[in-house]
Amino acid sequence: MALLVTAAMALVLVAFLVPLALLLRAGAEDRAVATATVQAQSLGALVATADAESLRLTVEQANVDSAHPVSIYFADGTVVGAAVPMTPGVRLAAQRGISFGVAHADGREILIAVQGLPAGTAVVRSFVPERDLRRGVTRAWLVLAAVGAGLLLLGLAVADRLAVAVVRPIRTLAAVSESLSAGDLDRRAPAADGPGEVRAVAAALNRLAGRIRDLLRQEREAAADLSHRMRTPMTALRLDAEGISDPNESARMLEHVAALDRALTAVIEDARRERIAPECDAAAVVAERVAFWSVLAEDQGRVVRTVLTPGPLPVAVSAGDLAAAVDALLGNVFAHTDEGTGFAVELHARPGRTELVVDDEGPGFDAQAAARGVSGGGSTGLGLDIARRTAESTGGHLMITGARVTLELLTDP
Repeated sequence: MALLVTAAMALVLVAFLVPLALLLRAGAEDRAVATATVQAQSLGALVATADAESLRLTVEQANVDSAHPVSIYFADGTVVGAAVPMTPGVRLAAQRGISFGVAHADGREILIAVQGLPAGTAVVRSFVPERDLRRGVTRAWLVLAAVGAGLLLLGLAVADRLAVAVVRPIRTLAAVSESLSAGDLDRRAPAADGPGEVRAVAAALNRLAGRIRDLLRQEREAAADLSHRMRTPMTALRLDAEGISDPNESARMLEHVAALDRALTAVIEDARRERIAPECDAAAVVAERVAFWSVLAEDQGRVVRTVLTPGPLPVAVSAGDLAAAVDALLGNVFAHTDEGTGFAVELHARPGRTELVVDDEGPGFDAQAAARGVSGGGSTGLGLDIARRTAESTGGHLMITGARVTLELLTDP
């Protein structure tokens, strides 16, 4: 708005002040020329009536009192007044008997022809220097420039106030949008601040925030209900595990069922809980999930190499989400490599971030492996996408190089 007002006012001021400045300059020139013309005409009247001595004294006195030197050229070559050589203008005025002005680089020449003399036409010449033609023009231009600058500053001040009245509520809307994107769904924009269009946007943003909150609440309830419905088949699975005749096998199956029960409980609690800034200890979560998968790795004859930096290693993601990401990465190893294929799990602390690396001795992934719903092994294709979205929720990212998958998790999202 300030630039727009500046451009508009500058155009208006130029359109107004430039012609006015030219008019002032033309007026100053006209005044100086008129003064010199009147003086020359008054002396021209004396040429025909006064004697030579009186005319000489009068011209000398006029030249003393005036800044415009006057010379009178007679037809016989006599010059009275300022001793200025005869100019082409003087000769032309004498030949044609006309009065006119001639512009020069250093001023204006005024020529008055006096006819009816016995010896021929005489010419009264007055010269107005350039400084007299421009007298007062510079000061007038400075005043105009000061007035123009003052008007421009006044316009900018008014535009700034108008812009503040519009920009302040827009900045408020931007801050509310940032809060909503950060997860603060209770934040609302003032509905009675700013112009009507901004108030309409604020009302629409508030309705959108409310709708997002309702949709998230419904999604959480749906996830919790889905997890709860899985308890019935899980109970049947527990009963089947208790009925196994081998005590060791029964205990192992019951342990797996208990782990599944804890996972379902965590899903229900996490779905019903609203957290703006989740955080967990990556070292503890990764160590617990590696220990879980190590049991299956031992059964399949897989060599597990671990390099885990001791915690705490806080990352900006919930324990459940990080556990799901680790399970997705390790689950891919078991699902897409043959039994006996070893793998490595590394957890490194970096400045401002934590890196989880899962590397196996299998053939690796293709370029589209991280795309959601894409799988080269007959699975759902959601595993790597879950890990990718977990990393991106913290501001990090997922990198795949052959069979090496690196999950970068930032400390602050």
